[in-house]
Amino acid sequence: MDSTPNVIAGVGLADRPRKSRWPARMDLAQSATGLVLGLFMWGHMFFVSSILLGKDAMWSITKMFEGYFFFGKAYPGAVSVIVGAIFAILIVHAFLAMRKFPANYTQYRTFMGHRKLMAHEDTTLWWVQAVTGFLLFFIAAVHLYQMLMHPGDIGPYESADRVWSGRWWPLYLVALFAVELHGGIGLYRLCVKWGWLEGKDANASRKRLKTLKWVLTVFFIALGLATLAAYMKIGYDHRDRVGERYTPSWVVPNPMEKAK
Repeated sequence: MDSTPNVIAGVGLADRPRKSRWPARMDLAQSATGLVLGLFMWGHMFFVSSILLGKDAMWSITKMFEGYFFFGKAYPGAVSVIVGAIFAILIVHAFLAMRKFPANYTQYRTFMGHRKLMAHEDTTLWWVQAVTGFLLFFIAAVHLYQMLMHPGDIGPYESADRVWSGRWWPLYLVALFAVELHGGIGLYRLCVKWGWLEGKDANASRKRLKTLKWVLTVFFIALGLATLAAYMKIGYDHRDRVGERYTPSWVVPNPMEKAK
């Protein structure tokens, strides 16, 4: 009689896989970080698009985040704190999302085969989200690092100079489409996954959510293109005075400072 009945092929039953709650916890964390990033994305677009209301409006929004209207002095470091928090959330979200990417060529071929066979729109949306997410690993990191290290270089002239004279506009153009597609699809999939805004008819609700998702995506891409064009125009007009900081129209220039 075998004296070690609890051993199978040299592996003890004590070493068998156990049920774990960590996959569910990581899935919840991925959803939570994705929700925060998606809502921040929309808020950020509204903030930067304030340039469409005029340079003074954009300057006021920038100074509000720097605490100018609360403390009577701008503290760009406050922007670094916000950017640092978003950067950390992005890293966590990316780490959790990578769990679901195809890990090798075989898995990739299997997924592509299933996607073509099923021809399911939501599966294709997931693939678009995965591709745009991969792009954002690099694009968003570069942009956030720039903002983290140079929080004081945000403003009507400062941002426009970076876009045009600094030649950041190609990166921002790619980022616009990547982030709006990725974030819009992500928020839609969150609603479907967790049953948010689901009515009595789940299929009808999904169709309405998908329509809303595309309406919002088109809206934010159009808003982003108009905003980027505005910064490029200002940057082009300001190309001979790169480095000059914007002064609001209601501020009277100091003659002594102007003489310098």
